[in-house]
Amino acid sequence: MKTTINKKWGVIIVALLLTGFAPSAMLAQDKVEASVGADLVSGYIWRGQDLGGVSIQPSLGIAYKGFSLGAWGSVGFESTDTKEFDLTLGYSTGGFSVSVTDYWFNTQVATNKYFKYGAHSTAHVFEAQVGYDFGPLAVNWYTNFAGADGVKENGKRAYSSYLALSAPFKLGGLDWAVDLGMVPWETTFYNGYTSGFCISDVSLGASKDIKITDSFSVPAFAKVSVNPRTEGAYFAFGLSF
Repeated sequence: MKTTINKKWGVIIVALLLTGFAPSAMLAQDKVEASVGADLVSGYIWRGQDLGGVSIQPSLGIAYKGFSLGAWGSVGFESTDTKEFDLTLGYSTGGFSVSVTDYWFNTQVATNKYFKYGAHSTAHVFEAQVGYDFGPLAVNWYTNFAGADGVKENGKRAYSSYLALSAPFKLGGLDWAVDLGMVPWETTFYNGYTSGFCISDVSLGASKDIKITDSFSVPAFAKVSVNPRTEGAYFAFGLSF
């Protein structure tokens, strides 16, 4: 999932937002660009929710002329941790970005087989994103439109949505970001159950490169997150390779 300290910090902020989290704006390029990497995180915190402990989160992506296709995953060190595999197809130009993500979770249940796409028996969640990075502030809106979405109290699909704001700045030689995440309406997808509008993530994170040798450094990041809805508080650290 692309925000937290992970894809959502390691990929969205380093690219929140992203898991994470999640997609950040990039300029259109005239040649194919590919990337591969992995984050090692002390905890998987996504949109103000604790999704696991120490985890390895690999990523693989390719981009051409603003279009991008990326794969992201998370595997915890504990056998009981949920395994995640996400695919994201996106497009960005200038500060504008739009994408569709297929989230998949393996919770060791038979119905969670990857190629099972039953309307009421799939482990996939499909989410659409649209956003704009103004520079001092990035705004992203996410909505689940298919798959294992949350429901309302009456049992109907909630079209669970999330609004994320991120403001980057520099201070003391570090790259910082303040993040604010909100759930706009009723759903069981976030925080166990959200009865209506709520703020579910207030975060402050920082990143820097740790110099190992004269020619090699490792990006490091840390993030403090508070979820006012659940009264949860988290502090996570990660390294990017």
